[in-house]
Amino acid sequence: MLRQVAAALAALVLAGCSSAPSWNPLDWFGSAPAGAKPAALPPIAGTQSVRVLWSASAGAADVFIFTPALAGDSVYAAARDGTVLRVDAATGQVRWRVSAGTRLSAGAGSDGQLVVLASDEGDVIALDAQNGAPRWRTRVSSEVLAQPVVSDGLVVVRSADSRIFAFAATDGKRRWVYQRAAAPLAVRTPAGVTLHEGLVFAGFSAGKLVALAQSSGGVRWEVTVALPKGSTELERVTDVVGNPAALRRELCVAAFQGRVACYEWQSGSQQWTRDVSTLTGVSMDARYAFVSDDRGAVQAFDRSNGRSVWKQDRLAHRQLSLPQPVGNEIAVGDLEGYVHFLTRDSGAFVARIATDGSAVRAAPLAIPGGVLVQTRNGGLFAISLK
Repeated sequence: MLRQVAAALAALVLAGCSSAPSWNPLDWFGSAPAGAKPAALPPIAGTQSVRVLWSASAGAADVFIFTPALAGDSVYAAARDGTVLRVDAATGQVRWRVSAGTRLSAGAGSDGQLVVLASDEGDVIALDAQNGAPRWRTRVSSEVLAQPVVSDGLVVVRSADSRIFAFAATDGKRRWVYQRAAAPLAVRTPAGVTLHEGLVFAGFSAGKLVALAQSSGGVRWEVTVALPKGSTELERVTDVVGNPAALRRELCVAAFQGRVACYEWQSGSQQWTRDVSTLTGVSMDARYAFVSDDRGAVQAFDRSNGRSVWKQDRLAHRQLSLPQPVGNEIAVGDLEGYVHFLTRDSGAFVARIATDGSAVRAAPLAIPGGVLVQTRNGGLFAISLK
């Protein structure tokens, strides 16, 4: 219980607070018990060859989480100071670099035609993906912490006050908005949306998961991923965190102080649940669902039934990113800028590489030939494992 309270204190802010908190509001990785130290890096026997294919600099993230986007042959990235850039995914050559004209608070979203950015003032800025020229600008109701999504002629933006906005990609005109009552306490992480087969999936406070019609924003179904527990408000916070993970007919999500759960995406019918707490969400491949829990262990579950497949706990309290499946391995970043590679089927370490020494908070991004990470200091590193 003490661990949960300590985690909550590090991860939560009062919703609707009129002034910014004095502590780093997105240092929500610090969920270890008081006095706990990050585990020493374990030795790796018989490591595979790992190397940096290319690197570039986007700019520092400050207290926010900036996730790059891959669209076509290009990577789009952003930084707190408003820098936006397009980089060739194969070579790392910067094709253009512009300023959004305002300080940003979330990574770039792109479909290869449009690049969309957002700020902590509620600004939403769209640029031409080919040259970075301004296309349109609009606003949402509060700060944006999660990467916008651009797909099927829509730009979908999740604001921190429990609203989801859909705009026309062509001109930025609002198509619809979905709104829920904001909770008095909320996990302050970049929880976003996932578009899949004509639906928009998003998780909310109190463990709620909602499926909306992409065309209208109407509710198709709603389920409860995890029920609040405990005697205090902090202990009862059970927010769905990260982006829902969709693959084929399955949709998996994770809740802080709650569960990992998978559903049939059309109906919301529950397939399985496992009790585990995470601050970064869940990822999937063809066989498994992967989680970094709030103690720093990486866990794999069988997608078909939720059976525990393996647990790698030798990275305890290293403030891990969301694990990313990459071929036969899993890539996960940590607080010191290391990227660790684990075997998909057993969780054994196969390789490790250092970046620039600053935290890798955003999930690694699978790109052709490897994986891309963006560090807190703004480094972009394309990494290949052979």
